Amino acid sequence: MTANQSSLERLADVLPPTAAADADGELTIGGCRVSDLAAEFGTPLHIYDEASLRHQMRALVDGLHRRWPNSEAVFASKSAPILAIYAIAASEGMGIDVAGPGELELALAAGVSPELIHLHGNAKTDAELARAIEVGVGVIIVDNEAELDRLERLVPRGRRQKLLFRVMPGVDAKTHANMNTGGNDSKFGLPISVVSELIQHLAGHDRLEVAGVHVHIGSQILSVEPFASAVEALKPLGGLAVYDLGGGLGIAHHEGEQAPSVDDYLDTLIGAAERYLPTDARILIEPGRSTVARSGVTAYRTVVTKETGRTFVAVDGGMADFVEVALTGQRFSALVANRATAVPNSRVQLVGRQCESGDLLIDQAELPNPRIDDVIVIPATGAYTYTMTNNYNGAARPAVVFVKDGEARLAVRRETTDDLLRLHQPALDHDWATSAVPAATM
Repeated sequence: MTANQSSLERLADVLPPTAAADADGELTIGGCRVSDLAAEFGTPLHIYDEASLRHQMRALVDGLHRRWPNSEAVFASKSAPILAIYAIAASEGMGIDVAGPGELELALAAGVSPELIHLHGNAKTDAELARAIEVGVGVIIVDNEAELDRLERLVPRGRRQKLLFRVMPGVDAKTHANMNTGGNDSKFGLPISVVSELIQHLAGHDRLEVAGVHVHIGSQILSVEPFASAVEALKPLGGLAVYDLGGGLGIAHHEGEQAPSVDDYLDTLIGAAERYLPTDARILIEPGRSTVARSGVTAYRTVVTKETGRTFVAVDGGMADFVEVALTGQRFSALVANRATAVPNSRVQLVGRQCESGDLLIDQAELPNPRIDDVIVIPATGAYTYTMTNNYNGAARPAVVFVKDGEARLAVRRETTDDLLRLHQPALDHDWATSAVPAATM
C-alpha cells in the first residue's frame, strides 16, 4: 500500500477527472455525492460523469482531425450501448459503430443520422442486413464472402450501398486472448489477398460500392506498436478512398496500470498512415473502451464482511453486472465512497453475490476497514460493464445514471422482477401441473 495516501489520492488517475471529496470526506463525481446517488437510485449502480465523457470524445475527434483533416472518429458502441451515450457521441461529432440489431435500433432511437452509422458483425443475418439497407446506414463492413452474396441479393436496384472489407492483418495485439482479433486465426475478416481480389471483382458494380478496408486488432491494447503494424499491413491495398483503422486503445483500470495517452495513440496511428497510406484517403478510427471507460464507475453496497482466514467483503452485485473480470482477468481497484479520504489499511477479497467461486471482483483489494452498508465504488467501469449485464441468479440489471454540475439524470431504469416475469408470461399462462408426464411412463 502507498503510505499515508487516501483512496481518492491513490486512484486519481482512474477515477473520472471530476472526482473529489466533500467536506465530510465523501466521494463526489460530477458534483454529486455518490452515497446519495446510491440511496436514491439503488445499487448496483452504473454512474457516468457526462463532462469527462464529452471531454474524451472531443479529444479523440479533434486530435484526429488536427493530424489528418479528412477523417472521422466513430464510437464503437458495443462498449456501452446506452441510448444517452449514442446521443452524446453524435452531438460531439462522432459516427456510430453498431455490431448487432439492438445497437442499430438504439442508435436510431437516439436520433443518430443513419448515414453516420457503421454496421459491423461477422455473422449478419438477412434480416439484419435488410434493416440496415432499409434505414440507410452509411457503411456496412463486410466480414466474409457469404455476406457479400447476401448484399447482392438484398440491395435493390437504384440504390448503392457503401462497403468496407474487414481484413486480417496478421498482427498480434499482445492483449488477452479473448480480446485479440487481428491474428491470422481470428474469426473476423478475410486475408488481404482475398480482399484484394474481391475489390477488383466488384469494380464498377451497379449497387455495391467498395470504398475501402477496415482493420481492428483487438481491445485493451497497452502498447502503440501493434497499431503501427496494422496500418503497415494495409500497404498492399493502396489507392483506396477509405481506411478504417479500428479501435483498441487500452486504458488504466487500476492503480499502477499504465496505458498510452490519446496523443501517443494518434501520433503512432497517423504517423504510420503518413508512411503507408494514400495522402488523400479518408481515415477512420473506432475507439470504444478508451472513449467511455474512465468516465464510468460502478457503485455497490457492502452486505457481508467475513473472516475465514481471509477477509471477504461481499457486495450486492457481482458477475451479473460485472463479468469482465471473469471473462478477461482484468484487474480493478476500489474505494469506499463514504470514506474516500481514508487511508487503506486492509487487503480483502472483494466478492460478488452470484453463486460462483469465480465471482471475485478484486483479489486483494486495498480498502479502509470495510463495514456493512459501505458504498464501494469500482472506477474505470464505463466500458463493457453495462454491455455484459445479465440475469445470473435472477439478478435485475442495474440502473444507469449520468451526473453533471451537481445534477443526476436517470438514463436507464433498473430492471424489475416484473420485467423478468413478462418474458416468461407464456409459461405463466399454462397449467403445467395438468400436462405433467406420470413418473411411471417416463
